[in-house]
Amino acid sequence: MLKVNGNWIRLIGIVGCTMWMTSCKQTPDVQVKPSYSVMKVALADKELSTSYSATIRGRQDIDIYPQVSGTIEKLCVSEGEKVRRGQVLFIIDQVPYKAALQTAIANMEAAKAGLGTAELTYDSSKELYAQKVVSEFSLKTAENTFLTAKAQLVQAEAQVVNARNNLSYTEVKSPTDGVVGALPYRAGALVGPTLQQPLTTVSDNSDMYVYFSMTENQLLALTRQHGTMDDALANMPEVDLQLNDNSLYGKKGKIESISGVIDRQTGTVVARAVFPNESRLLHSGASGSVIMPSTYKDCIVIPQGATVQMQDKTLVYKVVDGKATSTLITVAGINDGREYVVLTGLKAGDEIVSEGAGLVREGTQVK
Repeated sequence: MLKVNGNWIRLIGIVGCTMWMTSCKQTPDVQVKPSYSVMKVALADKELSTSYSATIRGRQDIDIYPQVSGTIEKLCVSEGEKVRRGQVLFIIDQVPYKAALQTAIANMEAAKAGLGTAELTYDSSKELYAQKVVSEFSLKTAENTFLTAKAQLVQAEAQVVNARNNLSYTEVKSPTDGVVGALPYRAGALVGPTLQQPLTTVSDNSDMYVYFSMTENQLLALTRQHGTMDDALANMPEVDLQLNDNSLYGKKGKIESISGVIDRQTGTVVARAVFPNESRLLHSGASGSVIMPSTYKDCIVIPQGATVQMQDKTLVYKVVDGKATSTLITVAGINDGREYVVLTGLKAGDEIVSEGAGLVREGTQVK
């Protein structure tokens, strides 16, 4: 009995366990529906900042080359010195040019004397011809001699002007107010107009030009925002300059011009901003970044995570009757990497999926 009863006891345990497993298999799985973050869009003001790599140049960076050949007798300035327009920078050996000027002046005086003699001869020949003392041939010869002497005087006078100019070129002067750059040539160096490297560079850095490039899309966005390029330039806000050490320059600048031609290789246009430089903190040849703010009034701003990019289109999912409905939108070409300014496709009060839009499908129930 105990043995039999023991067998029955084991049988009942096995059957009970089998029934429990069967009931577990028949119980339906409970699926948890995903939930999505949603938001109601509203009108607000938004200021976006865009950074552009930039190169700093002086208002004028003028390379100074000698106009005559010779050895440098004297350096009249030092590197980094402020100079005024017309100030002497270098003096080139003047001896041969002074001699050339004296020779030209002597030739001019000789030409004047020759012209006087030819004029007297011509006048005399005219009187003698009138009295039929000399032939017409003699008269014409005297006239031609007179005209030749006149031309020789003009030529001699031109040589004097040229010699005087060459002498003046031995004093190399600054063509503008500015700051002297490097001085690669010293006293005694032989220089001339064919130098590969300039004597120096004078940079007018009272105001500095800062050049940067904008993409075609950014240019289109600016134009659409303001209506025309002229209006965009007139209404553009002041810009900041971030220097190479990541510090902000203390003065704000103004964008003065944007190139009207798009570079075919880079697809960009060159813009120029001007910054005051009374402190001479900015130097020609330096680099930095132009930070341009863009202000949008009463606009709709949404997180970028609420959008889905499909080729060249941008869409969001509006929540309509608890379901996700895809909606095409257009956004401003300028953004801060976190949010978009919506230009069309949404209105205040619309409810959209604000996060994980890429996981949503058309008609998804949004909890």
